[in-house]
Amino acid sequence: MQPRVVVGAAIIAGAKVLAAARAHPPELAGLWEFPGGKVEPHETETEALYRECREELGVAIEIGARVGGDLITGGGRFLLRVYRAGIGEGEPEAREHTALRWLAADELDDVPWLPGNRPVVETLRELL
Repeated sequence: MQPRVVVGAAIIAGAKVLAAARAHPPELAGLWEFPGGKVEPHETETEALYRECREELGVAIEIGARVGGDLITGGGRFLLRVYRAGIGEGEPEAREHTALRWLAADELDDVPWLPGNRPVVETLRELL
C-alpha cells in the first residue's frame, strides 16, 4: 500500500518560522508541526497546502520551493513533503491547533517537534 501524501508549510517571516502545536489525536497532542494536511485525490500538493493553511490558520500563503526531501511518517502510512511559504494575506490564528509560535533558528529546539518533522527543522536551522 502506498503512503498517503501530506504536505506541510514552513511559513517564514523575517528570520522566523511558524510552528503549530497539535490538538489531536491524543497521542500527538502537544507535539509541534508545520501546518498542512492530506492531499485529496483531486488536488495538487500546492493546492492542498493552500487550502489547509486557509482552514487551519485563516491565511493565504505564497508557496515556494520544497524544503528537504520526502519524509516517511506515521509508521509508513504518510509521505510528508514540506514547502517553504510566506503569508500573502491575513494573520495566522490557531483554528485547529492549541498554539502557534514564531521560532528563530536558536529557538527551534524550544518545542517538542513531531519526529517526522525533525529533519526539516534541521534544514530550516541553516536557512533562518
